[in-house]
Amino acid sequence: MNPVPGQMMQMPLLISNLIRHAARHHGDTEIVSRRVEGDIHRTTYREAELRSRKFAQALARLGTQPGERIGTLAWNGYRHFEIYYGVSGSQRVCHTINPRLFPDQIAWIANDAADQVLCFDLTFLQLVEKIAPELTQVRHFVLMTDRARMPASTTLPSLLCYEKLIDAEDGDYRWPEFDENTASSLCYTSGTTGHPKGALYSHRSSVLHAYGAALPDAMGCSAADVILPVVPMFHVNAWGLPYSGPMVGAKLVFPGPFLDGKSLHELFEQEQVTFSAGVPTVWLGVINHLKCAGLKMSSLKRTVIGGAACPPAMRQTLEEDYGVQVIHAWGMTELSPLGTLSRLKAQHATLPPDAQRALLNKQGRAICGIDLAIVGDDGCALPWDGRSSGDLLVRGAWVIERYFGEAGSALRELDGQWWFATGDVATIDADGYMQITDRSKDVIKSGGEWISSIELENIAMAHSAVLEAAVIACRHPKWDERPLLVVVKKPGAELDRAGMLAFYEGKIARWQIPDDVVFVDEIPHTATGKMLKLKLRQQFEGHTLP
Repeated sequence: MNPVPGQMMQMPLLISNLIRHAARHHGDTEIVSRRVEGDIHRTTYREAELRSRKFAQALARLGTQPGERIGTLAWNGYRHFEIYYGVSGSQRVCHTINPRLFPDQIAWIANDAADQVLCFDLTFLQLVEKIAPELTQVRHFVLMTDRARMPASTTLPSLLCYEKLIDAEDGDYRWPEFDENTASSLCYTSGTTGHPKGALYSHRSSVLHAYGAALPDAMGCSAADVILPVVPMFHVNAWGLPYSGPMVGAKLVFPGPFLDGKSLHELFEQEQVTFSAGVPTVWLGVINHLKCAGLKMSSLKRTVIGGAACPPAMRQTLEEDYGVQVIHAWGMTELSPLGTLSRLKAQHATLPPDAQRALLNKQGRAICGIDLAIVGDDGCALPWDGRSSGDLLVRGAWVIERYFGEAGSALRELDGQWWFATGDVATIDADGYMQITDRSKDVIKSGGEWISSIELENIAMAHSAVLEAAVIACRHPKWDERPLLVVVKKPGAELDRAGMLAFYEGKIARWQIPDDVVFVDEIPHTATGKMLKLKLRQQFEGHTLP
């Protein structure tokens, strides 16, 4: 028997539908931005949708074609938001570039993507002028500002003004309909080893990711929320919030380049932000500002922390001292990026608080649309018992199949299905809660036994004198590898090696306690805020353990 087709209207899952919905059903809802210039700008979804259509018109007038890449070097703000929709909605590809990368990396990425247009904030004018001779395929440079702030002189050929481009169009533009599997946006990995790789998302994957992110057991976004994405729009589409926000009609607040604790707290309070999302390093700055200034949070109810493992001490501080619920999350560029978020099930309501916290400190459960598996060294699936640790595999509706420009698949087979190998080592318990125990390259194998660097880091971070901590493997003549703890002390704090090591007593098995402690002024980070352990391993390659 032949299957019976459904008799439903055909409506492709397109990014333009999100902003069109927001303009029609939440037209007066605000989009607030702290601009590069330092002032506060206010607009609405209705106005943003109109200006996005005008930008789509401008791209056509510049001679760009569907499928071509339009690059951005920009902070979180209303103009960047308009570009998101104007580019993808017109069947072009929005390529967000991380400005924190080295200039030669930025140039390499722009060339690899074959960007035809580069849109950038005033902050990055000098950077773009420096790398412009290397940008072999960029035909148009667009400065995201108004006529009054255009530079009097520049080395850039035919520098265009964003607001002038918008003003020249009439907005008489209808969003086109096309195949939902068409490419929508491009984001490159951090590239800590070799050149970065591009993840090319589709309209279908991005819209489904926005639905998944907004679910109650994920970020739980709604029209009652005021959302401030601290995570940048150049970093995996700000974890999908510029899409989930319009989908539900939430007010959006963009912080621009001002990501210090003081500036963020002021914006939280001024706009009565209810929900935010960012990496642990940002929240360290917020917490330190609150403590030093003796301030509280009046409106912020919850935040998603991801990008790196959230130290339990940070969670405890935010929840107990400031009343902010922490939702631990895990994902990666190749997953658009969300994979799991940690929220309790009904059956966990009666657990003791310590048991609840232990669950919530894990990376969490898979969003519907994502599946997880762990495999051992033999390539076979491991049980979900919370103890068996193996390589983490994922599959799903917003997981890449291959990297941009590469002919070969990035997937591997397991039990007749295709999966993406994340490079993380993890456990999964019987309730489906996944916990990252290490990166596959960061695990410490001492005398044949695995030691979790993340667990050791979390214990160190609970010390009142520790600002940041990292654990790396150090060569040992007998045990092969032993853990070395690298610590950044809080300003003015007193702490020595003996005191730090004593802090581990009773918290972990004695054989897992680090062999040595070194104190440094700072720990290197990637452009996305993750600790750069490769540099630490290089720095302490010749370190002699006591």
